[in-house]
Amino acid sequence: QVQLQESGPGLVKPSQTLSLTCTVSGDSITTNYYYWSWIRQPPGKGLEWMGAISYSGSTYYSPSLKSRTSISRDTSKNQFTLQLSSVTPEDTAVYYCASGEAVSTAYWGQGTQITVSS
Repeated sequence: QVQLQESGPGLVKPSQTLSLTCTVSGDSITTNYYYWSWIRQPPGKGLEWMGAISYSGSTYYSPSLKSRTSISRDTSKNQFTLQLSSVTPEDTAVYYCASGEAVSTAYWGQGTQITVSS
């Protein structure tokens, strides 16, 4: 049973880089054919897929966020991370990590609230 847990700073100042970590248990992030995604939900808005890293380490990004988003992984820790640079208050959201085969997201973390404010 795959379990995911997000960790993050809670509060980030504008212009800084947001770094989030998703710790995975119950399965390896290198297991065929899983994809490991970051998804966020701003207040009052819908879910927004940000990007993903595959079981083989390939990365994929939303075109709207590609220029300031980086997803990486640490297989020794069974973790994958999100870095979102140059944040603004528009980046305030609940951030989730999620996983599934191909395009599915069967497994979700609980989410972590990130507020961008000075």
